Amino acid sequence: MANPAFDDLQGVERMVSAAPPAQYVVKIHSYSSLSMNSVDRYESGVFQAGGYKWKLVIYPNGNKSKNVKEHVSLYLSMAETSSLPSGWEVHALVRFSLRDQHKDNYLIIQAEAMRKEWHFDAMNFECGFDQFIPLKTFNDARNGYLVDDTCVFGAEVFVTREKSTGQGENLSMIKDAISQKHVWWVFNFSQWNKEFYDSTVFIAGNQKWKIRLYPNGKGSGLGGFVSVYLVSADVDTLPPVTKVFASYSLRLMNQYLENAYTGKGNHWFSALNQESGWARFIPHANLRSLNANYSVKDTYVVDAEVTVLGVASAAL
Repeated sequence: MANPAFDDLQGVERMVSAAPPAQYVVKIHSYSSLSMNSVDRYESGVFQAGGYKWKLVIYPNGNKSKNVKEHVSLYLSMAETSSLPSGWEVHALVRFSLRDQHKDNYLIIQAEAMRKEWHFDAMNFECGFDQFIPLKTFNDARNGYLVDDTCVFGAEVFVTREKSTGQGENLSMIKDAISQKHVWWVFNFSQWNKEFYDSTVFIAGNQKWKIRLYPNGKGSGLGGFVSVYLVSADVDTLPPVTKVFASYSLRLMNQYLENAYTGKGNHWFSALNQESGWARFIPHANLRSLNANYSVKDTYVVDAEVTVLGVASAAL
């Protein structure tokens, strides 16, 4: 039976989730001011997901170019597509969300199971819902979506297939992959005053890597943390479609005890996403602690362990 607060639209699946969207959120204050100031279309900032750049596009009173009325229209649009190779195509699973501020959960709206994947290319770089939610339902504060003239939209994007040459791509997953470790002795750390420093290049899974350390932090760790990342040293010379999937750990060793500050993760490394790690890896206060034993004569030991699990490349 259709929910009377929503249109009974074919091909649309709705559900409720307690978890916030993992990739991007747009919180809009004084939402009514968009219409009052004739803002018919709002584009969010650019965010990255699945190796590509995206943005949310919101039509507060419906997409007039498609003759939509009495609804909010919501779309996902690919950004900066001019940098992609000719013939590119991307297929993705997309979940839009709208926060219920009364129940502190999220209405999830996506294409139903038989039509989940959306296709993006140079002629069709924007996909979404013309009738995302009826304005009557959205504007009623009792529903929790627009409260005190504030609302929260979100999106999650999962790239499932892609091609950029008109020929497709090959994904080779590696069975019984072998881990490789690299140890970096960081000497005279207190004298390091550049933005970042790189270790020597090392090989793991037939790929080149290096550890990158920001002594004074990066991004959210700037000023109070040491930031540490694993960086692909190959991506500048690889074709744009090539991606390397790796599992890795980065450790700052305690030189007297068998323990360490450790971060573990996995990442698709590519020309668009060549580094992965932690902006707030270790606080400066912890690093300087006399009891931590991380520094011996102004020397630290950082190591990386990398396992290449798969490589995606253009099909020949």
